[in-house]
Amino acid sequence: MNLADYIRDVEDFPVEGIVFKDITPLLQAPRAFQSAVDQMLEQASPVDYDVIAAPDARGFIFGVPMALRAGVPFVPIRKPGKLPYLTVGYDYELEYGSDRLEMHIDAVPSGQRVLLVDDLLATGGTIRACGELIRKQGGVVAAYSFLIELGFLEGRSKLGDTQVKRVLSY
Repeated sequence: MNLADYIRDVEDFPVEGIVFKDITPLLQAPRAFQSAVDQMLEQASPVDYDVIAAPDARGFIFGVPMALRAGVPFVPIRKPGKLPYLTVGYDYELEYGSDRLEMHIDAVPSGQRVLLVDDLLATGGTIRACGELIRKQGGVVAAYSFLIELGFLEGRSKLGDTQVKRVLSY
């Protein structure tokens, strides 16, 4: 199955000049969605990991079914004020301004190996911040897993020597 057939280009979203890779058609096609999860898991199969973590919101779409299929825990990474228990956070810089990500303080024990999952690797800023948050708690980022990588944006360069797995590349 060619998953690229299920990715829709939306021009000038969210701002003029951007061609947004919309995964909605893939999510609306159960066989394609299942294939995407399967392919992401297959690419991650050589990686030794104990848990899957993903940022809100599209990372959850792939991270949760991957964790269920792999039989490992899932750790949500969210914006401030969205998690009900004690949290640890990481502040990071955006192109214009700053942002913060949080996870529960007990989500990743020291030494635990984490597969970080998201739908798309673009500039790498958010997923890099997720990795720093994991490391701040003593966790190890075992690898990054994406459905799509926009290689021309060079987000991979922000992720150091950690393995990057992706199904589709543009």
